[in-house]
Amino acid sequence: MLPSTFLDELRGRTPLHTLVGRKVKLERRGRQWKGCCPFHSEKSASFYVYPDHYHCFGCGAHGDAIAFLTEGEGLPFREAVERLAAEAGMDVPQDSPKAAQRAEEAKSLQDVLAAAQDAFTRRLKLPEGAEGLAYLRKRGLSDETIARFGLGWSGSGRGALTADLRAQGITPEQMLAAGLLLERDGRLVDLYFDRVTFPIRNERGRVIAFGGRVLGDAKPKYINGSESPVFSKRRSLYGLDLAREGIFRGAAPVVVEGYLDVIALHEAGFRGAVAPLGTALTEEQLQLLWGINPEPVLCFDGDSAGSKAAARAVELAMGLLEPGRSIRIMTLPVGQDPDSLVRERGAAAFQQHMAVARPLHEVLYTVIERSIPAGTPEARAQLRHRLETAAGQIKDKALAQEYRKALLDQFYRAARPGAPSRGAKGMRYARPTEVGDQVRVALARIVLHAAAHHPDVLDELEEQLAMASLPRGRCADLRDALLRDRTLPASDLGWLQGADIPPEVTAHAAPDEAVAIAQGVLTRLQSEQVLTADLEAAVEAFAAGDAAAEARLITLNRELLALRAGEPLEDALC
Repeated sequence: MLPSTFLDELRGRTPLHTLVGRKVKLERRGRQWKGCCPFHSEKSASFYVYPDHYHCFGCGAHGDAIAFLTEGEGLPFREAVERLAAEAGMDVPQDSPKAAQRAEEAKSLQDVLAAAQDAFTRRLKLPEGAEGLAYLRKRGLSDETIARFGLGWSGSGRGALTADLRAQGITPEQMLAAGLLLERDGRLVDLYFDRVTFPIRNERGRVIAFGGRVLGDAKPKYINGSESPVFSKRRSLYGLDLAREGIFRGAAPVVVEGYLDVIALHEAGFRGAVAPLGTALTEEQLQLLWGINPEPVLCFDGDSAGSKAAARAVELAMGLLEPGRSIRIMTLPVGQDPDSLVRERGAAAFQQHMAVARPLHEVLYTVIERSIPAGTPEARAQLRHRLETAAGQIKDKALAQEYRKALLDQFYRAARPGAPSRGAKGMRYARPTEVGDQVRVALARIVLHAAAHHPDVLDELEEQLAMASLPRGRCADLRDALLRDRTLPASDLGWLQGADIPPEVTAHAAPDEAVAIAQGVLTRLQSEQVLTADLEAAVEAFAAGDAAAEARLITLNRELLALRAGEPLEDALC
């Protein structure tokens, strides 16, 4: 007999739509998948796959990952479990008298924990629980939410729970094994007293441990139950049983810090909220989340501690990434947590922050960039090396290449000055003419041709090319590709060919001539960039009432229009 805790974890680690998709062509329908039933013949699809089960509305077939193999492929139960466990990287417990005994003990422990939960919830409604109930209501929790999360009161003083459970025939030794007591000075004493209690439940809603919050100034403010045969902090998430249902119904999965953050978010309508149990997010917890949704949101405070926690989460996720699995990071204002934010500013404020949660590759870039002093070529080289190394840690080669591309694109974009704004309303100043655009594209093609055929151009002018204001579209895209990959595909090389390409930059030209020509073109493009920036500053000064700026505005406007009007290309190459 296999332990129920092992089977629950196995089901949680098995992406059911992936398993079913090996035999059934599935199409995504919101949070679930749909296809033709493999258990009976049908032309119209009536077979649905949810995160934790499948169901056919035609023939009534219903089950989980294990059932899909036993019913769909005829595998014996044990063989089905072994196959799924091998794919999930889990070891199947061996059948033995000891294993059977452990399974029976686990069932017994869950009975003990269920009895404790009944005692805690009953005491919350008694006069002795009035202080705890008042505290929960002061935090804005409704009676419905208190009941849904099973919140309770531990009783006043040590010994209350022991007395309650002894009357049901539960011994102190059983309570110790369930994490309800601790041993001190040779005696067993209650772990929970004078505390609001938070039942920690597994994915199927079974109580596996408790958390407790003291109402006074005693330390620690929060405590969790001890590790036991049915409870592991690393493999559990607070609120997961309720969040699974919420995520299935369309809620976004969001990971926050504490019990009350989770409860406050559920109360505010964010039914996908969960929390680790007093520790940083673990590999096992992230795998649990990915089994429900491919891109959970991790929420952190905006202070330095929150930044460090986000960096740790990014490092964890990078070692586990696979195609189709990632995380997003959201950051709250300094001094706010999810509980305080929704209580003080409402659900809309939290939603606004969640809507702009950043993808993993962007946060990874920021984390690495902040760890390196800025402003020198050596620092930029170090940053680039760190970015490439981070991408290389991803086991899937295709995904690693995509991350390398995204990180280096961001690296080069960060080096370029921002695009000029439109300026003061109603102020007319130089804009690219059709001819001027053609000249800029022609100049960009020359420098790109030189860089594509002469490695020396990239080696010597990489920084200048990265910061150059090339025409948007294909020119800018090819520049980014060259800086990232140091080469271009044949189709792009063909676009760079033409009679307008000077012989000094072709593949047969001397490298030093190609470098000189490319440098001249980049200088020409940089001149336009500088003029544009100066013109923008003059426009803003004139709009602000600076009369002296008018003469400079006229001069700069004339110079930029002349530059963009398309003077002979040969002049630009001199």
